[in-house]
Amino acid sequence: MKVEIYQLIEGARQAKGLTVIIDVFRAFSLEAYLISQNAKQIIPVASKELAYSYKEKDPSIVLIGERHGVILPGFDYGNSPSQVKNISFENKVIVHTTSAGTQGLANAIHANEILTGSFVNAKAIASYIESKHPEEVSLVCMGWEGNQETQEDTMCAQYIKSLLEHREYKVDINLLKRTSGAKFFDPNQMDVFPTEDFFMCTKLNIFPFVLKYEDGIIHRIDI
Repeated sequence: MKVEIYQLIEGARQAKGLTVIIDVFRAFSLEAYLISQNAKQIIPVASKELAYSYKEKDPSIVLIGERHGVILPGFDYGNSPSQVKNISFENKVIVHTTSAGTQGLANAIHANEILTGSFVNAKAIASYIESKHPEEVSLVCMGWEGNQETQEDTMCAQYIKSLLEHREYKVDINLLKRTSGAKFFDPNQMDVFPTEDFFMCTKLNIFPFVLKYEDGIIHRIDI
């Protein structure tokens, strides 16, 4: 098994084989929480215009997403797991668009199979990959808005790679507090980046499932 780490939107375009699109802060951590809160279906889309068109056709659809971290006008929720943590999404269809994660899904055009990636289900991702015995694995770090590398996504990719290679790797959450996660501790940004989001997104291996992106929809696969 050949495991490669790629970066940003260009990395998504280069990804081959079984591909994991990683967005720790916050898209694919959030999607895992939404699935655990019984969302009926999640439809990730690249453009906000497409998201709005879904809502126009079916007002019962829940719009979740952001640009530059900020909730989009007319959306029901931003890209924040703490904002939705006590909400049941049973029987709800969610359309989700973000600046990084959903862009990666849209650009992974050469992948054979696509999973979303985050710390909250990293071990499940590694277990699923091992069960499939792929020749090539691409771990794509989407970073900030798909154009700037970030520590949390790279760290998550390195962690998943270490699990696949059966070697030790230290996930240094405290480092993230001082680097790419510092915005969650900035009093001036709390309305966009709540501190609780940081801790929800850096919990390790709390969900025993993977999220597979296929035919435009997120599918839960229990491990």
